[in-house]
Amino acid sequence: TGFHEAIGDTIALSVSTTKHLNKIGLLPNTSRSCEADINYLYKIGLEKIAFLPFGYLMDLWRWDVFKGITTEDQYNCDWWKLRCSYQGIEPPVTRTEEDFDPGSKFHIVADVPYIRYFVSFILQFQFHQALCEKAGQFDPKNPSSQPLHLCDIYQSTDAGNALKDMLKLGSSKPWFDAIELLTGQREMDAGPLLNYFNPLYEWLKNENERTGEYIGWETNKKVCLKKGETSQP
Repeated sequence: TGFHEAIGDTIALSVSTTKHLNKIGLLPNTSRSCEADINYLYKIGLEKIAFLPFGYLMDLWRWDVFKGITTEDQYNCDWWKLRCSYQGIEPPVTRTEEDFDPGSKFHIVADVPYIRYFVSFILQFQFHQALCEKAGQFDPKNPSSQPLHLCDIYQSTDAGNALKDMLKLGSSKPWFDAIELLTGQREMDAGPLLNYFNPLYEWLKNENERTGEYIGWETNKKVCLKKGETSQP
């Protein structure tokens, strides 16, 4: 489930910080800089943010197949329509319905739901923020005072007990009851994820305004040819 997938990643959000690595002696104690913060958030963003559209569209494609919206003669082209629309990705060469690119992903051919990973990428930031609040390392009313991406719950008894209390429920309660016990919410909330990456968002917004960068993507070519189509328009 998305719940159990999120637990391990929640811990990783703390132990991968420069603060934690300094604390355990794996990095030299250096002064914090804006450049280092942005580079760190870029790295984490490429792992987390860049994955979200793919984690969503995998099952969006499957659901459309199950509902009959995507029929057998559209399997591959509808796949690439989603990849282009949500990710801004095009295949390196033109694809056709003779290909079956969705099948290159194990979860498609094994009929394993993939939305759990999308869910986990939202939940892990909810868990992380809740634990950081309990550790006294994040204040949602003043998020810039202690940025969420710098939080390390290592050696925090309050955070550890809160995580333990949630996990010891096991399967005795529905997962949304467990989430509520830790976060005070019964629903998924992307707010903590936005809090975590807000310094990078603000930097990108200012930098893109400065350079006049085009935001988004579009394509003027046909990346997948349906049956009977032999050339690009």
